[in-house]
Amino acid sequence: MAIFQVRQAATGAILWTGGAENEQQALDAMAREAGYADFAAIPESLRGAGTKVDRLNLG
Repeated sequence: MAIFQVRQAATGAILWTGGAENEQQALDAMAREAGYADFAAIPESLRGAGTKVDRLNLG
């Protein structure tokens, strides 16, 4: 498992940081913490703003 950080693309605001197997799982974990079933369940008006997912190297 790796550590990922999800940011809002336009502002660089950190939306979520945590462990996941890949970028898609990181997006889904972020969405679940925000109360959605997964990333696809987030309204397009929010997803459309863009997200950036970075794998953090903490070692």
